[in-house]
Amino acid sequence: MIPYGRQDIQQADIDTVLEVLQSDFLTQGPKVPAFEQAVADKVGARHALAVNSATSALHIACLALGLDKGDWLWTSPITFVASANCGRYCGAQVDFVDIDPHTYNLCPKALEAKLIQAEKEGRLPKVVVAVHLCGQPCDMEAIHALGQRYGFRIIEDAAHAIGGKYQGEFIGNGRYSDITVFSFHPVKIITTAEGGMAMTNDDRLAERMNLLRSHGVTRDPALMTHEADGPWYYQQVDLGFNYRMTELQAALGVSQMARLDDYVARRNALAERYDELLAALPLTTPWQHPDSYSGRHLYVIGLKLDQIRMTHRQVFEHLREQGIGVNLHYIPVHTQPYYQQLGFQTGDFPEAERYYQGAISLPLYPTMTHDQQDQVVTALTRGLEAA
Repeated sequence: MIPYGRQDIQQADIDTVLEVLQSDFLTQGPKVPAFEQAVADKVGARHALAVNSATSALHIACLALGLDKGDWLWTSPITFVASANCGRYCGAQVDFVDIDPHTYNLCPKALEAKLIQAEKEGRLPKVVVAVHLCGQPCDMEAIHALGQRYGFRIIEDAAHAIGGKYQGEFIGNGRYSDITVFSFHPVKIITTAEGGMAMTNDDRLAERMNLLRSHGVTRDPALMTHEADGPWYYQQVDLGFNYRMTELQAALGVSQMARLDDYVARRNALAERYDELLAALPLTTPWQHPDSYSGRHLYVIGLKLDQIRMTHRQVFEHLREQGIGVNLHYIPVHTQPYYQQLGFQTGDFPEAERYYQGAISLPLYPTMTHDQQDQVVTALTRGLEAA
């Protein structure tokens, strides 16, 4: 089976993790700050907070921005459920903004129209989570301008996008957002096995997220309510969580960062080759905005179902039967049972639903060979011809 994604673990990664295993620190040692500094330096952010998953990063980002009961969080319906769930964790209400049919990202025009109506109804969002689907950044300049006009804060869910660029600058630099979140899950662009990171240029937000990721406990005298009882002393000054990253994960991350640019370049080269090989088939290949340099976490095709006799499911199952580990990213979040219980219905976000009807994620990862890619294209071509 050719998987849709695969981590690349090299001897240098193994050696650096082994070094940590043989050291005095498995958690709370020097590797976590080293990894944070490496990512911050790379993307040009002031602060980096490593945590145990991107979901945890989204949660503490929302809390740091003051999201609470009675507030609204808006995001894209085409994303993993965590982009919306982070709002629910805070007790906030969640709504969605339909996607741009070309980029599959949250559509700024749809966002503006929804904001105009929400202002009239007195339910403007406190936070908008802009998801960089497949690694291609949203139109952040337009979203930021709307944020300035309507007063909402912005989180970039860049779980797919580390190493990518927007307007020539690395995603995560915070030019158009308050906080950016990265993921280091095994199928992502670099991996720490599991893990995530929140980037910000705001000292206050960084201090708040730092507290929240570790039980709300501090040893910083400036944050304590009174003078320390002694050198052993700490205080819990807030209700936080055990969201810390381990030294093992961070060591792997430091090692993987050395290959980040190569990984993204290879993903882009493979994607461009897919574009050429698939050009004559009845499908759409991923359109790339000229302002973006995608991390290319995913390569999503859209089947032109009116031009083939197979159904979406039949094409998907045919590829799986041929040993091609395709996947689908994502089922529209508003169609999930949990969110339908909150009042969402099929038909609420037609572009997102139209995308879902024909989307298939083809295998794409840095160690993929041209022979493997040719196998994917051959299997897809034969399946569509048989139809």
